[in-house]
Amino acid sequence: MSPWTDRILSHFTADLTRLWVACDPDEVLLDEKLLAELRSRGFEVMLYEDPLAFRAEFEERYRGAWDRGEAGPAPSLVLHLRGADQNVLPWDIVHHGRVARLSLAELFPRLAYSTVKQVEPEHLAVLFDAHEAELQSARGENESKDFILEHVYQLTPRSIRTHVDFWRELLRMHFANRSLPPLFAKHAAGILQGKGLFADQPVAAWLSSKSVLLRVVQDAWYRYLTGLGLDGSRTGEPPPPDYVAKIEIPFDHSDVQVLVDSMFLDGTLHPMAVHSVPAAMPSWIKAGIVQDPAALQALVLKGVDGLIASIPSDAASHKDWSEFAKRYGEILARAHGLPSAEGSEQLSKVRASINALHAQTDGRLQAWVAAKHYADLMLQPVTKGPVMVHHIPRFLRHRRAAGETKVALLVFDGLAFDQWVQIRERLIASTKRFAFDEGTSFAWLPTVTSVSRQALFSGLKPREFDDSIDRTDKEETLWKTFWQNEGVNPSEVMYRRALRQVDQLDALESDLTDHRPKVLGLVIDEVDDRLHKERSKKDVALWIGNWLATGFVDRLFSMLLDKGYHIYLTADHGNVESTGVGRPNQGVIAETRGERVRVYRSESLLADSAAAYPSTVRLDIAGLPANFMPLFAGGRTAFVPEGDQVVVHGGVSVEELIVPFVKVSYVIGTE
Repeated sequence: MSPWTDRILSHFTADLTRLWVACDPDEVLLDEKLLAELRSRGFEVMLYEDPLAFRAEFEERYRGAWDRGEAGPAPSLVLHLRGADQNVLPWDIVHHGRVARLSLAELFPRLAYSTVKQVEPEHLAVLFDAHEAELQSARGENESKDFILEHVYQLTPRSIRTHVDFWRELLRMHFANRSLPPLFAKHAAGILQGKGLFADQPVAAWLSSKSVLLRVVQDAWYRYLTGLGLDGSRTGEPPPPDYVAKIEIPFDHSDVQVLVDSMFLDGTLHPMAVHSVPAAMPSWIKAGIVQDPAALQALVLKGVDGLIASIPSDAASHKDWSEFAKRYGEILARAHGLPSAEGSEQLSKVRASINALHAQTDGRLQAWVAAKHYADLMLQPVTKGPVMVHHIPRFLRHRRAAGETKVALLVFDGLAFDQWVQIRERLIASTKRFAFDEGTSFAWLPTVTSVSRQALFSGLKPREFDDSIDRTDKEETLWKTFWQNEGVNPSEVMYRRALRQVDQLDALESDLTDHRPKVLGLVIDEVDDRLHKERSKKDVALWIGNWLATGFVDRLFSMLLDKGYHIYLTADHGNVESTGVGRPNQGVIAETRGERVRVYRSESLLADSAAAYPSTVRLDIAGLPANFMPLFAGGRTAFVPEGDQVVVHGGVSVEELIVPFVKVSYVIGTE
């Protein structure tokens, strides 16, 4: 254990009491490593947010057991309060609970509290070590920012003197997935621009947003190859608008070359399709160019092999899985776009590697869920992004409080991350207007619409809508109830579903003009409807291409942005290719097309089906109703007629579980 872990957990001793109250306004305790260590010591952490929801869960899971003289689900319960005053809690909790207080101001007394508060929880252990070892006296706000930049993000902007220094450090930082929080990005940008580097350029945006930076790097790469005399076409993005600065990047420098090469291999950057490569061309640029289908197949194969080598462990953080899922989606999208060449030995290798990737990743992810790391996601703060889909309404609440008065949530039912990549690339190729700030969110297990989409619109855990968990007809009511509880006038909240065709947008625009909602929830269900009709994800990709050609998504985005909405796009779950193993006779859920799971209300029926289908997987999913027990199809199989090839959802895989969460905006203002 680290000194940081020892320091925090020294507050909690299991044999002192079975009920604890953690007054934790800075959410220190919600770091995944701390939660895992607490769990290993016999503690369960429960959030105190909604008094009624807390009381129902506490009474059902703990108080009843204690009154019967039983231990309960865990030896000790820690009730987490996002505040410093325990007296807001019910009297019986305050009376019986032992209070522990956590504060970043007390833990980091020699750093400015306002700066420490902006550091992500997973970095606090590193910062604590540096704070204890290297700081003898208090630092002011700017000095604190410098200290944190150096020791947490490994960036020392004051030592950057040249363009080569800048691009090496920037690319290295983003390749390691260490984008800067806005406070530190603005500070670092100020230092750099004070030296005359990239004056009048959006340096802070490059430092804080990987997606913004990649657009700049991608354009610079294409222009670099053109300057070398290579004749070809862009495989990803068109030339940027005239008002976007054309930045020159020192690709000739070896430190930059290494990083850029890796970004092409993992799908982060798109190669240029060229007709021929002169013999005099430097060998290192090969990762960023393709000459023929065989070269593209080879690039995909290298990308898949790289993914296999970097599958997160069953002890990894959710951010590790999130970043992996994005790379996974990029590579799969590239693979689905490969030209069919039956009999191609290289293509056969690609398919075999992808199958190996699926098998290894699915197994590792299931182990991660079984180890209770998935359960910890429910506890994560939402202000910096929704970790789970039921966090999304609360995240939008924070965005509205931050000035985004009009928000539009677009839920593309069933959209996997690789299919989002296809949509993004098609939009970028056909228009110069849109920019995308990409993240992810975890769907609810089982990954079926009635569970995950209902959680998404309600802001509730499934155990809190048990009465409607097998249907979706209460979504609109739950969506409007959430916002009404947040003080938004019901007349200013709108919900629409079953959107898919261009000819529906005139009516939607008319509704927006007439009712002027401030909060908008839209379900675009064409992807989910279509994928169940296809046999492979390559077929789904072909269909998505045809659907995008209608202009539906382009026009929808433009209409909402022109009306002043801040657009957030997500999905309730993704989808996978599967092979049928037969249909169990027992156990149904109203979402019948979630063919990768069966849900039981009876332990005996579940046991019978598990015995009949030995490859199935039983997982205990926190947050579900106690009598809502899922049985997941094993591997890439589905509960459909034996041997059938289908594209479905409901199970535990990266493609089903980790979905896109994307901020959509214009590149610069509106056009």
